[in-house]
Amino acid sequence: MKNILIIDGADNCVYDIFAATDSEFDLVFPTGQDIAFIDEVMARGPKGELNEAFNRIWQRPIRKAEAMGIHGTLFDELEHKKQYYPTRRDSDARNPDGSWLR
Repeated sequence: MKNILIIDGADNCVYDIFAATDSEFDLVFPTGQDIAFIDEVMARGPKGELNEAFNRIWQRPIRKAEAMGIHGTLFDELEHKKQYYPTRRDSDARNPDGSWLR
């Protein structure tokens, strides 16, 4: 199982973590990526398979104190953050001018 941190655009978002099987994780995060944006995930499809996978994932919340790492971050309603993750890898996060965030 791999853990996914959900970062939602809602003001009252609590940044939950959910467990995904390897195959579910691979549907959300293409090979080599650990950052995803829900609109891009759903555009890649297949929608039915993705909806089923997300329904299963939402049934597996993980308490933050019990999480053994975060393997991916999924952004929802935060399209403006895409500019900071051009490769969709957290380790490559950059400012719009190309300088490293870290």
